[in-house]
Amino acid sequence: MKHILDAIEASTAPGGGAVTAADFASLPLPGSYRAVTVHRDEADIFAGIPGPERDSRKSLHVEDVPVPELGPGEALVAVMASSVNYNTVWSSIFEPLSTFGFLDRYGRVSELAKRHDLPYHIIGSDLAGVVLRTGIGVNNWKPGDRVVAHCLSVELEAPDGHDDTMLDPEQRIWGFETNFGGLAQLALVKSNQLMPKPQHLSWEEAAASGLVNSTAYRQLVSRNGAQMKQGDNILIWGASGGLGSYATQYALAGGANPVCVVSSPEKADICRSMGAEAIIDRSAEDYRFWKDEQTQDPREWKRFGKRIRELTGGEDVDIVFEHPGRETFGASVFVTRKGGTIVTCASTSGYRHEYDNRYLWMSLKRIVGSHFANYREAWEANRLIAKGRIHPTLSQVYSLEDTGQAAYEVHRNFHQGKVGVLCLAPEEGLGVTDPALREKHLGAINRFRGRGTRPRPS
Repeated sequence: MKHILDAIEASTAPGGGAVTAADFASLPLPGSYRAVTVHRDEADIFAGIPGPERDSRKSLHVEDVPVPELGPGEALVAVMASSVNYNTVWSSIFEPLSTFGFLDRYGRVSELAKRHDLPYHIIGSDLAGVVLRTGIGVNNWKPGDRVVAHCLSVELEAPDGHDDTMLDPEQRIWGFETNFGGLAQLALVKSNQLMPKPQHLSWEEAAASGLVNSTAYRQLVSRNGAQMKQGDNILIWGASGGLGSYATQYALAGGANPVCVVSSPEKADICRSMGAEAIIDRSAEDYRFWKDEQTQDPREWKRFGKRIRELTGGEDVDIVFEHPGRETFGASVFVTRKGGTIVTCASTSGYRHEYDNRYLWMSLKRIVGSHFANYREAWEANRLIAKGRIHPTLSQVYSLEDTGQAAYEVHRNFHQGKVGVLCLAPEEGLGVTDPALREKHLGAINRFRGRGTRPRPS
């Protein structure tokens, strides 16, 4: 891999334009590469252990794997950096389902898709790197292009997806429901996953935003989500986390008023540093939306709603940015204003939501499901990053070998913002080709760096 890394470093150095697409296309590919995997024969390793107690460090492996065959419409990318998302955690703890079921089903789609159905799963749904090879039919990208990737993988052979690709019946999340993901030295993607790397960011900064930034854009801004407008009050759960930190930025950039829900004074400080003023520390104020596992407490919903109105000048929220799921959903439906929208993209605290439907139907509220983003939405979200309007929220960076520890900490919410992983990049800070734009936004780029909420456990 050293000759690939040398070519990449030469291409991003001053005068690096002398390294051509032909030079990259002629680089010999290795027979194998290092990757983070889970194993099919370990899918029951955590049987009987509750999800919150499962340990990603026991299930994630870093090992040599063969380079996959390149198919039509695909690109092989040298991955300089990646990041940990919550789907990394789900893959590692085999919950709510083992991802090998996804690979089994994908493998039945076509002869080419059979490549993905393996005894191991290379995970990861983000990358920043350089194109090494392109398959037949790829015209917009060439070897040597510096890219980031969004994680939507689609076939688009059915009519359903041609208005919104997220509706394609063969829509999958790359690196979660497909193989050959981004937590590796090489990755295989469809060419319509590629987007230009923001030039003012380092490899690890550029890799941090793809999945969560695109998800937040669709969920809040897009016509497929909540269609946020100026002046909206937006309740954002986990407002300093990997997803919520982008939602907070979109609310502020779009002239809305984020009401940021966090779980510590440190996280509240991060939201203030982004420009938010309305902040609720739910731990300090001790909200307990559930009396026990089966019973919610409407009195706590009312107390929460009263606190929101204190922060908004007496107004209820127009939009709730939902992703915790079971723990918060009843409260979310209750506090939304009449005619407002609850938009949900995940259920990290549980998938079985319970809410009082009287507060939904009688107040004409809407629940909108939002899942990742289509190519256009991801492109627009990346464009805002490239222009310095939205910034990466990278807090910590790990080596590829330490991905298990990184996932463990995300699972236990020991982090803030996004957690990055160096793949081929030998150190942090490499890959910047627009230092002037970087200098202009350096404070915002580094806002989350070095921030942690708790000491790392052994």
